[in-house]
Amino acid sequence: METSFRDPFGPGSNTEKRIVNDLEKLKEVVQSLKTLGMKVVLTQGVYDLIHEGHALYLEKAKSLGDVLIVGVDSDELTKIRKGPKRPIVPQNERLNMLLHLRHVDIVTIREAHHGIGDLIKAIRPDVMVFSASTKDIAPGDVDEYKDCCGEIVVLPPQATTTTTARVRNLTIEGAEKLAREVNELIAKFLNQINEG
Repeated sequence: METSFRDPFGPGSNTEKRIVNDLEKLKEVVQSLKTLGMKVVLTQGVYDLIHEGHALYLEKAKSLGDVLIVGVDSDELTKIRKGPKRPIVPQNERLNMLLHLRHVDIVTIREAHHGIGDLIKAIRPDVMVFSASTKDIAPGDVDEYKDCCGEIVVLPPQATTTTTARVRNLTIEGAEKLAREVNELIAKFLNQINEG
């Protein structure tokens, strides 16, 4: 029995075994891991345009237990949380990218119809990790999950930037470039009129 749950964590991505989107199946996997004496850690988020802050955050989360499960917001949920132009990276690619980070063991999708605490309440992690920068959960709301988790840890941001800030910078950069190009076209057009 032990081998069957350790196999997914061996060499290779093993995405077919490490992406567990069925909540009932995930509960079974978690229960089996706990039966083996493994400490299960859960965190959740968008993980769009993965950057150093994400990697450091996930490394710290993994250090709190044996198995790190990451709940990833679906494309639909991301649009609701972050706006209509997000995510930049589609959910399947985000899942696969996370599995290439050595600290992530299992990923699952959080759909738009899932409440923020549904995954937490379903798998009842030994350790639940929240980011202090998460806007969805106010500091007082964390207490709501104490009965579902052995321990709750709130980690500070691990980077000086966020994906939202990077997207904003790219948008501003693009708008500035477009404005320069429009100004150049207008200047050329006005010169042609004056010369004509």
